[in-house]
Amino acid sequence: MPEYGYFLSCEQYGPAELIEQARMAEQAGFQALWISDHYHPWNDEQGQSPFVWSVIGALAEAVSLPIETAVTCPTVRMHPAVVAQAAATSAVLTGGRFRLGVGSGEALNEHVVGGPWPPAPVRLEMLEEAIQVIRRLLTGEEVNHRGAHYTVENARLYTVPDQPVPIDVSGFGPKATELAARVGDGYITMMPDASMVERYRAGGGAGKLVSGGTKVCYDTDADRAVATVHRLWANELLPGELGQVLPSPKHFEQAQTLVTEDMVRENRVCGADTDAHVAELRKFADAGFDRVYVNQIGPDLRGFFDLYRTKVLPQLQRAA
Repeated sequence: MPEYGYFLSCEQYGPAELIEQARMAEQAGFQALWISDHYHPWNDEQGQSPFVWSVIGALAEAVSLPIETAVTCPTVRMHPAVVAQAAATSAVLTGGRFRLGVGSGEALNEHVVGGPWPPAPVRLEMLEEAIQVIRRLLTGEEVNHRGAHYTVENARLYTVPDQPVPIDVSGFGPKATELAARVGDGYITMMPDASMVERYRAGGGAGKLVSGGTKVCYDTDADRAVATVHRLWANELLPGELGQVLPSPKHFEQAQTLVTEDMVRENRVCGADTDAHVAELRKFADAGFDRVYVNQIGPDLRGFFDLYRTKVLPQLQRAA
């Protein structure tokens, strides 16, 4: 049976709100937490973007759930040596309950330091080298590294966890999935695609954690929920590689004019129908996922957590 977790959105909520949501999630019976790592929100309507590592420090004290970044890009905005230190400290603070989720990133967050945004094959090369650097540093040894993309000189982490931090790799296409299978301790993807899970497991990921996530909008008025999703998260329905290459929230707002409310209605669970919420999460279970995370888009957080505590999570557990 999969574990079910809650997905904390740094793009939509401030630090104090995220901590309160984590407490609510634990009380509702969720078993783990994901938290996004962004410099910008996707659009101005979302309106937030706190520094994820500060929030994780607070989460370590507020809840007892496992925590994972979904996902950190350790290649451009932050050097992998710095990400390694952040991950090590997070693992120590949480008593080993931290996993580092990594991916090749988006221009939206990474170009802010003024460097070029490489093409996808180069980004995957950078990600693989960054993971190598992070793993070495997490051992506590002194690291000197001169690679194709990164240099590390006389770097040593003095505060490290007793056990290595698991590093899960995000993948949405065949090449990224193959990279995840080759170098990751787990695999992250946002589509309940059994073929990608099978590709991951066949490529070297057998027995490793596969995690997926989705967003829903609980509201007693389904049409209002659709309007809320359309206003806040229409970016998720943009086609192709736009999510990786557009550089600013304003560009996403321009592109989102292509997304209609009917598209939202067809692609997102909107409303209070328990069966619809259960079916959405069950897609991931049926596709072979080990952990499934869900995020509430709308403002009725209490209603969402009450529904999942009393109906959705119990029904999923009975079905298993």
